[in-house]
Amino acid sequence: MSSFVLTDARVATMAGAGYGLIERACIVVEGGGIAHVGPDLPSGCAGLPQRDLQGRLVTPGLIDCHTHLVFGGNRAGEFEARLNGASYAEIARAGGGIVSTMRATRALGVDDLVAQALPRLDALIAEGVTTVEVKSGYGLSRDSELDMLRAARALGQARKVTVRTTYLGAHAVPPEYAGRADAYLDEVCLPTLEAAHAEGLVDAVDGFCEGIAFSPDQIARVFDRAQALGLAVKLHAEQLSHLGGAALAARYGALSADHLEYATDADARAMAQAGTVAVLLPGAFYTLRERQAPPVAAFRGHGVAMALATDCNPGSSPMTSLLLTMNMGCTLFGLTPAEALAGVTANAARALGLRDRGVIAPGLRADLVLIDWPEGESPAVRRTWVAGRAAYCAEGAG
Repeated sequence: MSSFVLTDARVATMAGAGYGLIERACIVVEGGGIAHVGPDLPSGCAGLPQRDLQGRLVTPGLIDCHTHLVFGGNRAGEFEARLNGASYAEIARAGGGIVSTMRATRALGVDDLVAQALPRLDALIAEGVTTVEVKSGYGLSRDSELDMLRAARALGQARKVTVRTTYLGAHAVPPEYAGRADAYLDEVCLPTLEAAHAEGLVDAVDGFCEGIAFSPDQIARVFDRAQALGLAVKLHAEQLSHLGGAALAARYGALSADHLEYATDADARAMAQAGTVAVLLPGAFYTLRERQAPPVAAFRGHGVAMALATDCNPGSSPMTSLLLTMNMGCTLFGLTPAEALAGVTANAARALGLRDRGVIAPGLRADLVLIDWPEGESPAVRRTWVAGRAAYCAEGAG
């Protein structure tokens, strides 16, 4: 791994409150990690290659902690259906939604899934993303779920980013198990989790706790198996109604509970006590034209860490812009800009159980983003480094 120094940088370390801003700072990178960040260059570093950033902004590498990047087909027609008055639940019950994507995904092998996902991943990379979570959940059969996870692992080999995989077999009940959700869990979901774990394909386990998906008791069965395997859990919770998913996630010490439009003050209190991160997904809120926003004030009041993510998927959040997600977190949910940046750095790392990134500090990974922000213009990502290695360079960045 290369060693180098970035000088005259405006560094948003994201350590402590606010941005943790250090003006005219030096960042020393050694062995893929951050050896020093501060206004003075330590002795002994003078011989390292140096890059003068001329006051440009450096942030931690951005982290998209909730995506469904791997899938087949598209659901563009559902957008028109929603504009004509159909709800997300009604579309799902009519055979659309997740089940529609299931059919398209089952028709593809690993190579095709990777090929279709790469442009979506590249769009995230171009905006400074250095770590991305990718869920399964559109196969809903043993072979297809495993292929989705294999494709997600392959994405991490194809690009210079970290890809964390999440098994989401409890995403929906496939048509062949209609009305038999428990049989699906017994015969497909749980055995496939065992197989994915044995193959080293899964970093965490997720579920969809909702009336159109699985009950808290059914999700608890999935979580019990995950924890028996030593895997962390997280949960799609309280998106369309309040079923007790956030409280369930807190009881299991989940890394995160995601969506949370219908979460309560009591849920926020339980999540704070458990250290469960609230992952807010404004893209889905916007696309589904929801009216009830997550209880941001309650999360703040109880000290719940808030992350932001694209929720990139073909139906309810067809977006591949984490920068737009940050903007929407501020405009739709009332986050401050500092909360939004923390939501895609420090808090997003927590939502994935990653303690080695998300903040620029000695001893952590050198996942960094260099941003040009000329006065009066929009910011633009120019370079990224992943574990100290150059990972992305915008055209003309030099």
